[in-house]
Amino acid sequence: MGILVYTESENGKFKKSALELASYGRAIADQLGVELLAASFNHSDPQTLGTYGVERVIQISDPSLENFTAQHYASNIASVAKTNGVKLVLLSSSANAKYLAPLVAVSLSAGYASNVVGLPESLEPITVNRSCFTNKAFNTCVLDGEVNIIGLSNNSYGIAENPIEIIVEDGSATLTETNFEVEKIEKAIGQVSIADAEIVVSGGRGLKGPENWHLIEDLASTLGAATACSKPVSDMGWRPHSEHVGQTGKPVASNLYIAVGVSGAIQHLAGINSSKVKVVINNDPEAPFFKAADYGVVGDAFEVVPELIEKLKVFRNS
Repeated sequence: MGILVYTESENGKFKKSALELASYGRAIADQLGVELLAASFNHSDPQTLGTYGVERVIQISDPSLENFTAQHYASNIASVAKTNGVKLVLLSSSANAKYLAPLVAVSLSAGYASNVVGLPESLEPITVNRSCFTNKAFNTCVLDGEVNIIGLSNNSYGIAENPIEIIVEDGSATLTETNFEVEKIEKAIGQVSIADAEIVVSGGRGLKGPENWHLIEDLASTLGAATACSKPVSDMGWRPHSEHVGQTGKPVASNLYIAVGVSGAIQHLAGINSSKVKVVINNDPEAPFFKAADYGVVGDAFEVVPELIEKLKVFRNS
């Protein structure tokens, strides 16, 4: 038996979720006494995974797989799993991974548990806790298939270095006749992606217009954070839809989520509930977000945010 991790990458570099999955997989592999493998696509330095406990990487390199397509990536991951006799596959909870998981599960006739938080409570059979009801509750799921898939919630385990000697093998790509052309890939403008960010700074209609978005960008730059926005902001064209977070946008599971001028509609709260600490800055003391926040500041964002940035710069330089 072995454990296979699908390590997502972008522009030839591993995403934070890939390193978290490798760390998570190492912990389970140690408990079971089995090999930890990884499947990697077109990565420039797969040896990096050895720092996080991966023993063997199957590197699949093919120009046709430069852009993610769920069907083709799923076929290759399933092929690696079958070839190596893998009994447990680990995926993240990114949008791409959630497209992949059902396809891989069908190919392997595997059980699948999504939104898993933490290590399994039991490994015989595999018993995991999952977040549900937009992160308002948890349930226990038992996976008793011959092959099983775990989808780990982002930022639910953490990254742990566990250096080990790693072997990199070239894997042959499984390709089909399907057209590989990808017409458009929309990416967030910020330097830090929302999916991988430890800290996210989000803005709402309280900023009054796109000309004031520098407040969000300046605060994010000071904190090394990603920028995000509420649905009305993206609908009005102030910010690209790639930055829209919430139930109908991108989910956020950051360690710190700062909302500036966001009232806190239920759809928005549902998408950011997995964030560990939520801070709200709003001049309306009755804003719904205050009921869900860990910390709240009632005040004018145009006064509070610049002062906060200055305080953070002083703290950072001290």
